[in-house]
Amino acid sequence: MDENFVCHLESNARRFTGKTALVWEGGSLTWSELDGLASGFARYLSGNGVRAGDRVAIVVPNRPDFVIAFLGVLKLGATPAPLNPLLKSEELAAFTEDLRPRLIVNEVKAEPGVWDTPSHASAPALILYTSGSTGRPKGAVFSHSALTFANRSWGEPVMGLTPEDRVLAALPLAHSLGLNGALLAPLLFGATVALVERFTPEAVFDAIQRDRVTVFPGVATVFRRLLNSPAFSDADFSSLRHAVSGAAPCPWELAVEWNEKTKTRIVRGYGMTELFRPISYRPDDPTDIPDAVGRAVPGVELRIAGDGGATSRGDTGELLIKSPAAMDGYLGDPEETRSVLEDGWFKTGDLATVSPEGYVRIVGRRRERILRGGYSIFPQEVEAVLLSHPAVAEAAVVGVPSPDLGEEVAAFVSLKPTARITAEELLEHCKARLARFKYPRQVNIMKELPKGATGKILKSELAKGQF
Repeated sequence: MDENFVCHLESNARRFTGKTALVWEGGSLTWSELDGLASGFARYLSGNGVRAGDRVAIVVPNRPDFVIAFLGVLKLGATPAPLNPLLKSEELAAFTEDLRPRLIVNEVKAEPGVWDTPSHASAPALILYTSGSTGRPKGAVFSHSALTFANRSWGEPVMGLTPEDRVLAALPLAHSLGLNGALLAPLLFGATVALVERFTPEAVFDAIQRDRVTVFPGVATVFRRLLNSPAFSDADFSSLRHAVSGAAPCPWELAVEWNEKTKTRIVRGYGMTELFRPISYRPDDPTDIPDAVGRAVPGVELRIAGDGGATSRGDTGELLIKSPAAMDGYLGDPEETRSVLEDGWFKTGDLATVSPEGYVRIVGRRRERILRGGYSIFPQEVEAVLLSHPAVAEAAVVGVPSPDLGEEVAAFVSLKPTARITAEELLEHCKARLARFKYPRQVNIMKELPKGATGKILKSELAKGQF
């Protein structure tokens, strides 16, 4: 049995007592208050038939109730499974059918109480659903030791947290980056979490100034929306030490623009639901390589595999990762688990190279590869060229059916505010920088690219014309 993750937070509650643990517009909770409410919720769950080992779905927005529920479930020795409260009823039904929870929590009914938390737990610490799958829901199952390693890694080498930090939680807590980077890692290191229930640029600007936020976890889409906001020029970033990007890779051009306009760095990295954040830059190391996502964090191993097996460093192949933070597997799906996990190595599906210094460059995805007339084209290369144009805010490249070539390269872009450019001009920009077989034959300018809950661009919708 693993040591229960929540015991580390209980230790912080005894250490920090009257220090603020959570703050939001109009309220706050001290560490002692938060721990008491979580204990009271564990008692409530027990009184309603939930037992250690049961699964509990948490369908609550970024409110204190989410944190109380999540910690209360762990205190009971049960397994929390956060689900996005923005899901429609039919979507939510598909998740709960897969999860089969003992209870679905939509609101928290708890009075402060006392609870005897088991120091060790045999049940999983967390079930987190992937956001990129187009089939049935896939729940990644994590042990308590994996959750502890992941958040120690998030808190120290990735975010450089101290108890004096105040971390913004504006990302959905039902997803990996929001849950770990914006909530659990800060709490593990004794920091204060500033909750924003629903992202808007104005809400983020207000929270950063009001709560003196020092660390800001976000995704590329969030940073772009903030930069594009008319309210940006009046925003106060004087308290901010750095931002941390996750989910889809943060374009270098965006990181540079953010740095120039806020005087703070975006610490870029790479991760996924099944692995959390195995590769990252470090806030205490100023090194930044434009086309690389960082290096393996301590305790994580990397390998590049070609079609014939392992390859030498510098060669391109599929990125395999072995991490103590990796999931145990997908809930109730051993076949799908075996397809991605082999001898502890997770097959990312991303094609990458690793430099002699250990920096990882992602060059594409196996499944996103476009085969045009026998040539292989990886969308990321074309997207990088589009993003290098000063008028382009976001770019996505997909393959669309072609009767003559099998697939054709199609590009979709959104523009920065006040930018004026035609599709033909962007096409010429690509032609001047890409081989003839690579540049897109279609360039579509959109007001905004379709995105999922974590801010990732929904390429499947673009490819199908569902926009």
